[in-house]
Amino acid sequence: MGLFERDTEIYKNRDALREDYQPERLVGRDEEIQMYQTALQPVINGEQPNNVFLYGKTGVGKTAATRYLLSHLEEDASQYDDIDLHLTFLNCDGLTSSYQIATRLVNELRDETNQISTTGYPRATVYEMLWDDLDEIAGTNLIVLDEVDHVEDDSILYQLPRARANNNLSAAKIGIIGISNDFSFRDDLSPKVKSSLCEQEIHFPAYDAGDLQKILEQRAAVAFHDDVLDDAVIPLCAAYGAKDAGDARQSIDLLMKAGDLAREEEETTTVTEDHVEAGRHDLERGRIEEGISGLTQHGHLVLYSLLTLHLQNETPIRSRDVRPRYTSFAQRAGRDPLVPRRMRDHLSELAMLGLVSVTERNEGRRGGTYREYTLDMDLELVLSALDDVLDDVGVHDSLQNHFDELDSINGNTSLTEFH
Repeated sequence: MGLFERDTEIYKNRDALREDYQPERLVGRDEEIQMYQTALQPVINGEQPNNVFLYGKTGVGKTAATRYLLSHLEEDASQYDDIDLHLTFLNCDGLTSSYQIATRLVNELRDETNQISTTGYPRATVYEMLWDDLDEIAGTNLIVLDEVDHVEDDSILYQLPRARANNNLSAAKIGIIGISNDFSFRDDLSPKVKSSLCEQEIHFPAYDAGDLQKILEQRAAVAFHDDVLDDAVIPLCAAYGAKDAGDARQSIDLLMKAGDLAREEEETTTVTEDHVEAGRHDLERGRIEEGISGLTQHGHLVLYSLLTLHLQNETPIRSRDVRPRYTSFAQRAGRDPLVPRRMRDHLSELAMLGLVSVTERNEGRRGGTYREYTLDMDLELVLSALDDVLDDVGVHDSLQNHFDELDSINGNTSLTEFH
């Protein structure tokens, strides 16, 4: 008997729960798919493509819908002799400047023997290379910029959608599909970029528990053997996903984690609610630790400020009211406080990571619109990842009071577990 042998009691095809799995049809997104399909229709008509901008939180189907529709578009376009369609996918995570995007696009369009350096050229030169390469390819080019909110300057987002109108392209037709997880990114675009990049806008709202249940049932039918899942497993995974901002990826990951935990147990052939609960705790701890570890020191200070205000029942709270606490903590840590806009950027990043929830408020003409923030994660899990901040800033009174209350209930010194 070898050291490794296949176990086939739980899973039929575990890969159906992975992020790169493409289901035969997308469930829970009929309205958005219909709008998206209409926006892409000019391609099949042999016309200049629309520029399409998709926005919504992480895990609500923007990228999945894009891959699903573009794969069908590519297949259907091949039936027409007069359509020469080229697709380019670029994830902008880790790319912060228009220059980086432009050089990556040039290299995506070229073969491996003709790549350019990602530094050293004037930006105008890189743009010229990009226009020349696109015109050489000719035909209809759809360029997908996923996570486009990582780009910090507007240049490429203005140049690409307007390349043909500005006479930079003659042979190639070009359409841009921008995908953003950050609602505020769209609002912060300059008017000239918004008018071209956001020619067709599609908002992907959060999934509700019913949508998530359909998605999980579709995946589970492929991934698991019949009768392996207890009846409550899928509804429970869907309910947690709906609570966690309607994120389908989190629901699917939770179902896979529960399946993995069941598989690890000897002589277990059923995935139960207990496996879901244990899996959720493991995933949440890992997600919090990973998210917090990727923050800058100022990100940690903003999070700690919000945490202490949360303990004092001051949340939901506006960023301007977080600022005094943050400024005090930054000074204690020996750092110069960031300007208000940069501090708000850190709050937006915390919200994008799912550590903080955001509520939009509208007070009408007098009060205007603003955002309120509140902690959206288990306190102890957040604290366990903030050891360095506690060392730099010290234990705030609100935190000491919280653990004093726990001590009186549990009869132990809980604070020492975290610091």
